[in-house]
Amino acid sequence: MTSKTFIYILLTDTGTLFTKSIKKYTKAPYNHASIAFDAHLTEMYSFGRKNPNNPINGGFVKEDIHTGTYSKYPETTCVIYKLEVTSRDVEKMRRVLNVFIKNQKRFLYNLIGVLGVSLNEPVEFSNSYFCSQFVAEMLHRSGIKLWDKLPALVTPDDFRKNPHLQLVYEGKLTDYPLIKK
Repeated sequence: MTSKTFIYILLTDTGTLFTKSIKKYTKAPYNHASIAFDAHLTEMYSFGRKNPNNPINGGFVKEDIHTGTYSKYPETTCVIYKLEVTSRDVEKMRRVLNVFIKNQKRFLYNLIGVLGVSLNEPVEFSNSYFCSQFVAEMLHRSGIKLWDKLPALVTPDDFRKNPHLQLVYEGKLTDYPLIKK
């Protein structure tokens, strides 16, 4: 028998120039997506800035609320969802994740893919993802199907509107009670 567990989807808005530009176009409250394997968000991954001070250099990142990009933007707002999955699903996700971890230097941020979403045209390059595409790809490759569209067309707002995700918290990221200060 496979036991039930949860993974967490974090959607954020840091208020940076890049996110303000996306928000202006999408009209969505959050424009960055991450996947976490624990409610404390200590093991969280996405595609974004590799260095908090350099918005140009992006790729696969293990995010850290206390030392990463979020630490530079303490007014970041967020919404956190949980998704019930089996322990087998988590095993599959960890296998997929290990490919990203082992090859992290080869992965790039798919900025053109972000433009493709706005045109409803998936733009996929080998080893290149944007944040919500990565999270959707992790789920998809693990056999979890939340949408009838390619991961390259999934937006952070698609997570927000998905009925399978259960709301855990919404507000200022630094006020989330489970973050260890």
